Amino acid sequence: MAYSSDLTDAQRNLLEPLLLVSSKRGPKHGSDLRHVVDAMFYISHTGCQWRFLPEEFGPWTRVWSQFHRWSRNGTWPRVLTALHASSRTALGRKDPLPSMVVIDTHLARGASNGGVTFHNQGGPYGRTNGAKRIVCVDVTGLPICVRVVPASTSEASAVEQILNDLARSGADERVGLVLVDRGTAKSAATRLSVKFSYEVRRVGWDEPPRNEHGAKVFRPIRHAWRVEVAHGHLVRRRRLARCFENTVTSATGWLHVASITEVLRALC
Repeated sequence: MAYSSDLTDAQRNLLEPLLLVSSKRGPKHGSDLRHVVDAMFYISHTGCQWRFLPEEFGPWTRVWSQFHRWSRNGTWPRVLTALHASSRTALGRKDPLPSMVVIDTHLARGASNGGVTFHNQGGPYGRTNGAKRIVCVDVTGLPICVRVVPASTSEASAVEQILNDLARSGADERVGLVLVDRGTAKSAATRLSVKFSYEVRRVGWDEPPRNEHGAKVFRPIRHAWRVEVAHGHLVRRRRLARCFENTVTSATGWLHVASITEVLRALC
């Protein structure tokens, strides 16, 4: 039975070579790799629990073990970086690497599955128990780098962590400007500019825009709105409706899966 979340043939041709990287132990699953990826995409879209995975995807334990293997060994960020570079070319950008990126966070409420979890108190007045999702996009609005941290993580620390990830991926070679919101202090933005050798610029309205009646109105900030749209698209995956994961590694893995889905849809 086919599901709307399944890979198309074109998407498979793009994704499979990136996942079938040879190792000392050899590639996993072989020709059955597509079913394993389809199973992960199904869980991402529907939010179902591992044990409720439909039987046609095979044993859920096999999919579970592969998901966690790719989440731990750096496969997901490597795949996302490669697909993002391809998407820029497909969308008509002159260079596969961006010269400007936008970073913002989104607070997700945690859902306890029992046991120890990385969720903690954060957000306005520290009232939300959960996790903070960090997303970095370029002018296309597609995710290039993502990460999940505890909710109490400061904006400056969140930006620094995602910039470190961006540097490790090699996707920051052309970056000259990073836009962040005003949750990042001016002193922190200056420090990060020095550390990473490109401008980290705080953007936002000094005063909320108002209409002729004095009521606050929404007015997008140039370029910065793209990351807000990206967050909105990502949380359409029901697995991300809340943070159901007990570890940062697993939570970041699901954010990567959702991001890869977004980039694949832009490509084909």
